[in-house]
Amino acid sequence: MTQEGDRVPLEQSGRATLTDEEMVQATADFYEAMKTRRTIRDFTKRSVPRAVIENAIKAAGTAPSGANQQPWHFVAVSNGDLKAEIRQAAEEEERKFYEGAAGDEWLDALKPIGTDANKPHLEDAPWLIVVFAQKWSADDKGERAKNYYVTESVGLACGLLLTALHKAGLATLTHTPNPMKFLTKILGREAHEKPLMIIAVGHASEDATVPRAAKIKKPLGDILTVLD
Repeated sequence: MTQEGDRVPLEQSGRATLTDEEMVQATADFYEAMKTRRTIRDFTKRSVPRAVIENAIKAAGTAPSGANQQPWHFVAVSNGDLKAEIRQAAEEEERKFYEGAAGDEWLDALKPIGTDANKPHLEDAPWLIVVFAQKWSADDKGERAKNYYVTESVGLACGLLLTALHKAGLATLTHTPNPMKFLTKILGREAHEKPLMIIAVGHASEDATVPRAAKIKKPLGDILTVLD
């Protein structure tokens, strides 16, 4: 939580000063790197160092947030028993989803992706990162303060997290079983923290495939309006 004494203006440091041409090239290079990111459901058993996960989460923690309240918490799980418990609980909810709770329209939208209630990645991936959004924060004295723009802030942090993991050469899968309250119980988190997603992290298996539909991205003209 930000304290009054923390509101001191500081000079920017570490920011590169690029020419227009260098900026264009930098953004083009970044696009080329990020367009290779894919959601992968098949992972190898190869381990991933804990330091990689910690560094990626540190990067996520630099994301902008409402009033700089940083309303997020990440639980990184590599314990096999915990992953099995998470999978069992997630698949229970997923079976309800695919058996009709989702509704026909939602299920039809998922057909090109080819997903179902079976989620082996929750055990196969060496790491699961469970993302929690905090409705309020507390200082060292236990005093509470409401957090603002929580979902938006956590979403920004997750974007940086996925980017950092991709830059490390890792594959990821964002998984959002509904409801997700079982994660709060399994991982021993507080009631004011809302689980938003599970991110499976690891190395893609050699025979991993990506649905053709997942490679189809909207062209720039469909996602951008420029008002000069």
